Amino acid sequence: MTEDRRQDDAEPATAADPTEAEAGDAPELDAARLGRVLDAIDAGDGETLAAELEPLHGADIADLIEQISGQQRRGLLALYSAHIDGEILSELDESIREEVIEALPRDVLADAVRELDSDDVVDLLEDLEDSDQAFILQSLESDDRAAVESAMSWPEYSAGRLMQSETVTVPQDWTVGQTIDHLRAIEWLPSQFYHVILVDARHRPVGHVTLGRVLSSRRDTPLTDITEEEFRTVEATEEEAEVAYMFNKYHLISTPVVDPGGRLVGVITIDDAMNVLDEEHEEDILRLAGVHEESSLSDRVLDTVKARFIWLFINLLTAILASVVIAQFSESIDAMVALAVLMPIVASMGGNAGTQTMTVAVRAIATRELTGQNRRRVIWREVMTGAINGLAFGTLMAGVAAFWFGIPMLALVIALAMVATLAAAALAGIVLPVVLDRLNIDPALASGPFVTTVTDVVGFFAFLGLATIMLL
Repeated sequence: MTEDRRQDDAEPATAADPTEAEAGDAPELDAARLGRVLDAIDAGDGETLAAELEPLHGADIADLIEQISGQQRRGLLALYSAHIDGEILSELDESIREEVIEALPRDVLADAVRELDSDDVVDLLEDLEDSDQAFILQSLESDDRAAVESAMSWPEYSAGRLMQSETVTVPQDWTVGQTIDHLRAIEWLPSQFYHVILVDARHRPVGHVTLGRVLSSRRDTPLTDITEEEFRTVEATEEEAEVAYMFNKYHLISTPVVDPGGRLVGVITIDDAMNVLDEEHEEDILRLAGVHEESSLSDRVLDTVKARFIWLFINLLTAILASVVIAQFSESIDAMVALAVLMPIVASMGGNAGTQTMTVAVRAIATRELTGQNRRRVIWREVMTGAINGLAFGTLMAGVAAFWFGIPMLALVIALAMVATLAAAALAGIVLPVVLDRLNIDPALASGPFVTTVTDVVGFFAFLGLATIMLL
């Protein structure tokens, strides 16, 4: 019977696309399909466009919409807007989601949002204008609208905004058989759920049971006998980043969300928690480079310029400060041109060493690995690493400088400067993020310019200062 069912399930795929069925792979957005899609857009051929996109997953269609140009996107929406569903909308990048929503017919938008769970609707609403929010809310059934409005009442970036209100709950004194009968009898279930939540008479969660344990236990088994040992709840006001960290640390699949009175108001699932972690990591990477966290490849040139200008301006100020240090030793540079040749090497090595340490420190702070208990040990490790690398590369550059310029003391100067610069860079790379974090300033956002300034100033000062003392 199992084989017959598998063959029956495979027949539609074989009839629709024998090549894909034989390959055993789901259709994907490869270069050939993308070319056919763009040709259909250029030709205004909606039928061909729909045929090419229909087999694709909603995430692939969302990727396509994000990757093409603005003109091509408008052409695609003009031909395909009637087929845009909730899954595609939820997968779209926030930077262009509003543009897509504005292009959709109102009835299509209403149907699309009705397909989504409450947490996806909340995520969609957060970045829309008030008029669009009002229309989407009015498109929902009264119960769904109430759930979404309740979630929107919680603070932004909180567990209340992240949760879905659709939960599967049963009284804590039920048995497995009662639970199974209940699940079969109710008219709806969430599209995805992993646990059945046990609640007391006041609707406070007291435990949960995995679906696997429910299905594998005898009907007369009390649910309290098969509850998960690892059971945690989060308050709706908890920051979503803290919730995602908890999911990652304790390997959770889902966890109930409670109000200040301890009553169940929703549930957060692992997919939403991992999305938060991905967003946090992406923001850290962009901030380390001085790029706005909401930047996207679809942004206009002017928006991109505005987003990057401020940090480039700050870097300009730090570069001026380094130039001021150099100016103090202008006579030394005039007296020995070799100093000007070797200066960039010292500064570049210090900058790279500082960036390496800073990246490790920012990641360790974000993942809670760098704590008050291990802070001194980690700082000492990084400084020693910088000093040893400085000694190694200083010795190497001493040989290069001696061979290149034939001045033994110059070789000693650059060796000492390299040790001092790399050690200082390592110290700045870990201490500055820690200090900024203690001041409640995002270290990923602010560390870069400060670490660059320290490494440049220390590098130039050490090299030129030692050269002035020892050579001139």
